Amino acid sequence: MDNYEVIVRPLITEQGMHLANVKSAYSFEVNQKANKFQIKEAVEKIYGVKVVKVCTANRRGKHRRRGRTVGMTSGWKKAVVYLHPDYHIDLF
Repeated sequence: MDNYEVIVRPLITEQGMHLANVKSAYSFEVNQKANKFQIKEAVEKIYGVKVVKVCTANRRGKHRRRGRTVGMTSGWKKAVVYLHPDYHIDLF
């Protein structure tokens, strides 16, 4: 899997920005088939940083309703990447 296929997009949230400032941890939406080693390698190659730890979580889709029709949104995988204290990523 290509490095640009592993990382779908960075997650820019209030909690994510707080983690980035306090613990040098950045959140990404990643491909559901990617493992921690692939995520670590992709972040290091794309952003040129040193990754210390990767935590992943599979997020389930939510139930949504439109009139009588009930469905679900698609699930996705989230990765929180902890960087070495000397490195940071400029997302803005």
